[in-house]
Amino acid sequence: QVQLVESGGGVVQPGGSLRLSCVVSGFALSDYWMWWVRQAPGKGLEWVSKISNRGNHIYHANFVKGRFTISRDDAKNMVFLQMNDLKPEDTAVYYCARDEKGQIRGQGTQVTVSS
Repeated sequence: QVQLVESGGGVVQPGGSLRLSCVVSGFALSDYWMWWVRQAPGKGLEWVSKISNRGNHIYHANFVKGRFTISRDDAKNMVFLQMNDLKPEDTAVYYCARDEKGQIRGQGTQVTVSS
């Protein structure tokens, strides 16, 4: 059974940082590209960052470029998203996903950026 479990969200002030973690099971992580996607209140899912199965190709959406970093540790079956310089518009539920559209994703972790 494919499972993805995110953690690490919370409430942070603008300019703050959070590190999201995702533990996966039920499939060989090393075979897959992985995404972080998010859904802000009242909006659809949008991809944030993606990393190739070997970790040698990394892409970030323009709106997080220079602030967020995706990484992976296949030995631990984990994917991470380091988020720095957070802005109120980053407030969303963040999901670890096995596809860009987020059709295979976890339950999500809430990130709220507010002063």
